[in-house]
Amino acid sequence: MDDGEHTLPDSLKTDFCGLKFNSPLVLLSGCVGFGEEYTRVAGFSNRDAGAVCLKGTTLKPRLGNPAHRIYETPAGMLNAIGLQNPGVDHVVKKILPTLDFSETRFIANVSGSTLEEYAEVTRRFDDSPIDAMEINISCPNVKHGGVAFGNDPDMSARVVAACRGVTKKPLITKLSPNQTDIANNARRCIEAGTDGLAVINTLMGMAIDPETRRPVIGNVQGGLSGPAIKPIALLKVHQVYQVARPHQVPIIGQGGVTTVSDALEFLVAGAAAIGVGTALFYDPLVCKKLNAGIADYLARHRLQTVAELVGTLDTGGGQLELCAAG
Repeated sequence: MDDGEHTLPDSLKTDFCGLKFNSPLVLLSGCVGFGEEYTRVAGFSNRDAGAVCLKGTTLKPRLGNPAHRIYETPAGMLNAIGLQNPGVDHVVKKILPTLDFSETRFIANVSGSTLEEYAEVTRRFDDSPIDAMEINISCPNVKHGGVAFGNDPDMSARVVAACRGVTKKPLITKLSPNQTDIANNARRCIEAGTDGLAVINTLMGMAIDPETRRPVIGNVQGGLSGPAIKPIALLKVHQVYQVARPHQVPIIGQGGVTTVSDALEFLVAGAAAIGVGTALFYDPLVCKKLNAGIADYLARHRLQTVAELVGTLDTGGGQLELCAAG
């Protein structure tokens, strides 16, 4: 396919953690496999994204959770894949060599159930051509009763510090919305050495079959993504931006992006890049539309770069409150 078809406007070029993205769009982990998931779809190209986050990878191969793993909900989707993956050695030795690093940036997703596993997976990706690593701190710590690392600021910071100690490549920490104070967690991760933040991961939810009175998802609960979570994701990005901005730590804003307006809202709220995930399942070519729409908006508002739009939210003097006015 002619590369000219994928030449994007200069206004879309984005600097993220020192990496040059041709677009502010990032294809999210778990939604595009190991970079090849949609390559067989006519018209799809990784060149339409600034970066691609690979599937979550653990130290040893994992089979994942029992079926059912995915369930469509009103305005969203539940998933409980369970980090099915072939293990980091297979990814580094067999999969990474097949990726075209001239197309886009590739970001590994580091997952684990102990601090030692996170550090070892990071170390092995460090000795590879991968551009950056996303730390998935939503995994349960098996040494602490299955409590997810991402829901405890102390544990989150320890994971980041462990990974930081074995690599100089950019680290992007994916924050969980299933916690009391996401801004405090972000602060702790920044202090521990993260270079960027991904806001947010999925919200926990479930679905029930009333006829059988059993959970639809084999794992009982799963992560909710899609348009239903966008208002929550936007608020979390805004909250985290207040903490990240003084440290110049960029944010990938994600959660329910399906339209150009969605993408622009995340930029205004403080995201330097925009994650696209669930929308790809029903519109694999959505990135082309988003890129065109963002470029058009920038041109109409006489903005030269995406960066000029980031964090420009005018709250009219309003303050963030824990509870909505009622």
